[in-house]
Amino acid sequence: MARKIIHIDMDAFFASVEQRDHPDLQGKPVAVGGGGKRGVVASASYEARRYGVRSAMSGIHAQRLCPELIFTKARFDAYKEVSRQIRDIFYEYTPLVEPLSLDEAYLDVTEDLKNIGSATLVAKEILQRIRQETQLTASAGVSFNKFLAKIASGINKPNGIKVIRPEEAEAFLNQLPIEKFHGIGKATARRMKALGIYSGQDLRRYSEADLARHFGKAGRHYYRMVRADDHRSVNPHRVRKSIGAERTFAEDLSHPDDMKAKLALLTEIVHGHMSRSNNFGRTLTLKIKTADFRIFTRSKTFQHDLTDSDTLYRTACELLDQHPHLLSAVRLLGITVSNLAGERIAKGIQLSFDF
Repeated sequence: MARKIIHIDMDAFFASVEQRDHPDLQGKPVAVGGGGKRGVVASASYEARRYGVRSAMSGIHAQRLCPELIFTKARFDAYKEVSRQIRDIFYEYTPLVEPLSLDEAYLDVTEDLKNIGSATLVAKEILQRIRQETQLTASAGVSFNKFLAKIASGINKPNGIKVIRPEEAEAFLNQLPIEKFHGIGKATARRMKALGIYSGQDLRRYSEADLARHFGKAGRHYYRMVRADDHRSVNPHRVRKSIGAERTFAEDLSHPDDMKAKLALLTEIVHGHMSRSNNFGRTLTLKIKTADFRIFTRSKTFQHDLTDSDTLYRTACELLDQHPHLLSAVRLLGITVSNLAGERIAKGIQLSFDF
């Protein structure tokens, strides 16, 4: 029996919450994030998207595209609370919920708790509940695997549903533009088009070996996806693989002391996250973005968990000192801790103890 998978994706989530909570913003182009030289758009309302404003776009570029754009500061506590409300709705229909972020999740409703029987009807009811209980809209994709459900949820946005049945999958993927395949970004799409691959039908003509030769391991993944060959289950116990924090600065930093002051703040944030979740890691990675947008990373791995913030800070500073030639103009610094205890336990890796 084919599985019944739903992918729910909130519509312009952060911006929609701001418009809901601030009626004066309704119907206006809104961007959550920062304007100015260093600001970045985290979410854009649909009114702003009509001008070409998108998430991850610089604030200056967004303002040029839409001079009437209104910037609001992010309120993550508010977004987390709404996300919790929405997740509670999901759990009324299935225990198999795999959150991907605050605003999207997979649900396996092959056997839904309300015995509705139809994944399409379940999706419609969930979207109706979300609208009634949060005054926000979401879109849904319904299919027999995660890959197709994810693509489908973006087809009829906002506030829409797209269903892809098993007998429809081949025709749907054949006509799908290559840049619409989940996991194929702009750079990969350009490389594919250089090979004459503009749609799923073009992609299907390539053998697995040919795709692997052109795209490495990812090529084998593309070969399977265009054939709707995705057997991943909805995993309600996804293991977090890293904990991190980063900051983009209003002005470039050029003195190591200023950078280390920022690292002190970042290490406290990361250490706080690890402490609250009781999930410490062994690998620390420092990220540096220079004024010309080049990104450099350097990591150090320990034989023990990094449980104190002093060690985090000292290690981050040591990694920073290894890049003196980059420190004339630093735009962003970030710290990430990976190789987390939770991940090692989930994989069944034996833990070491000090005697």
